[in-house]
Amino acid sequence: MTLFILAAGMGSRYGGLKQIDRFTEHGEFIIDFSIYDAIKAGFDRIVFVIKKENYEIFKETVGQRIEDKIKVEYVFQGLDSLVPAEKIPADRVKPWGTTHALLCGKEVLNDGFAVINADDFYGRDAFFKAAEFIKNADENDTHYCMVGYMLGNTLTDNGSVARGECYADENGMLTKITERTKLFKEEGGAYYEENGETVHIPNSTVVSMNFWGFGPKVFEGLEEDFEAFLNDASREPLKSESLLPNTIGKMINAGKCDVKVLTTTAKWFGVTYADDKPDVIAKLHALIEAGEYPKTGLWN
Repeated sequence: MTLFILAAGMGSRYGGLKQIDRFTEHGEFIIDFSIYDAIKAGFDRIVFVIKKENYEIFKETVGQRIEDKIKVEYVFQGLDSLVPAEKIPADRVKPWGTTHALLCGKEVLNDGFAVINADDFYGRDAFFKAAEFIKNADENDTHYCMVGYMLGNTLTDNGSVARGECYADENGMLTKITERTKLFKEEGGAYYEENGETVHIPNSTVVSMNFWGFGPKVFEGLEEDFEAFLNDASREPLKSESLLPNTIGKMINAGKCDVKVLTTTAKWFGVTYADDKPDVIAKLHALIEAGEYPKTGLWN
């Protein structure tokens, strides 16, 4: 069972390659905690999708520390990965998005797998729930899962965040994800502006933090949607991205898959902004002191 980690993005708002910023006295990254929790949940392989130019630094930092604990592989996401040359604008720098990033792993993802962001702390409960679903799924079907978080467990005090607001039916099956690109924390929840009005969302709202469970059949829908994205003349050529929640939403609407929402009470945290770092350090320290993670370091 594979954990596919999206690590090709540079954190423009954060100001650096935050996936390998250190957060504990033993020099651990946020990504180390995800890998540690994934191993506990039964994952036996990690695949990183990274920029090719970051391969050496990833291998020398994250990779070499975990290679004796779990199988590690790398795939690369570049502007020319799976994209015809005539579709690449001359001045484009921004990656093509998370749908494209996952497509870059198609050749090595041949069984059930989970997908997460490299710079997010998800909590152990999320990995156990995803692992249970994936273990019991038929890798040849189109029944997938998404770990859903309570909005109040995902907010930062340091600026706006983007969250996918999730809607599910009475059976807990995902019906729609609406991307809220500028959510601001407030008492009891968050708010955003739409058409000149302020819209309030309570803390109990289920949101997507890009934690998915798939089988290899998912690539059929991903390829179709990404091709449509590249051929869309209305997209912004230098900045538009093909995002995984949007792609999966289209696949659900077309009847090509269904997605079970696995709700978790785990608290997400991450470093969207540089000012988030002290809070993340404090939260990880508290978890270590509480015995959730070893005081001697994750890999010692």
